[in-house]
Amino acid sequence: MRTLFNILLLVLLGSSLPAMAQKRFTEGTISYDIVINTGANKPQAADLLNGATSTVYVKGLRSRTEMVSSLGTQATIVDGVKNSVTIIKEYGDQKYIINLTPANWKEANQKFENVSFTYSNDTKKILGYTCKKAVGKLADGTTFTVWYTPELVPENKDFQYVNQSLPGLAMEYESNLGSLKVTYTVSNISFNPVPAAKFDIPRSGYRVMTYEESKGRG
Repeated sequence: MRTLFNILLLVLLGSSLPAMAQKRFTEGTISYDIVINTGANKPQAADLLNGATSTVYVKGLRSRTEMVSSLGTQATIVDGVKNSVTIIKEYGDQKYIINLTPANWKEANQKFENVSFTYSNDTKKILGYTCKKAVGKLADGTTFTVWYTPELVPENKDFQYVNQSLPGLAMEYESNLGSLKVTYTVSNISFNPVPAAKFDIPRSGYRVMTYEESKGRG
């Protein structure tokens, strides 16, 4: 009986190991490096974004995704507490704040609705985390590759609309810029507390626009 008990105990412990290895990501900073390959011999406008970075600040139900390139800075603040989305653009002297309702945000990400993932057994290490491969397919038939780690599970997944249904954090993923492929790869993850001021909206120096007005600007 004692041998049987020991076997059952080992089985139970073994089945609990994957869950124990997971960590809920509730607060911290995720930094991504961005690479764009135009495939052209001569520089193109998209090349100006090559070498850009995307930094995601997460604090509970709030997130701030900040992309910095040679063109300027764009930040998207998703506030799950206030149920609002704000985009802050700074390109040279042009500074805009665009306020979106939940319906606006859903419309802006309409092409990412109902994305389906096909999972494979392929794995690779990124930043020391074991990542699994998934291929996403959009409603228009477009496909993209994602490497995610089930070791980190974001509690708030609003900062990556297209990857919300993944069972873990996207460590490397593809996105489309017109006909070009853009690759985001995690370069650093910090679990340090994020200051609440990161989610403050500037009160002056910016032109404030609605989502409808911003669409009129193209």
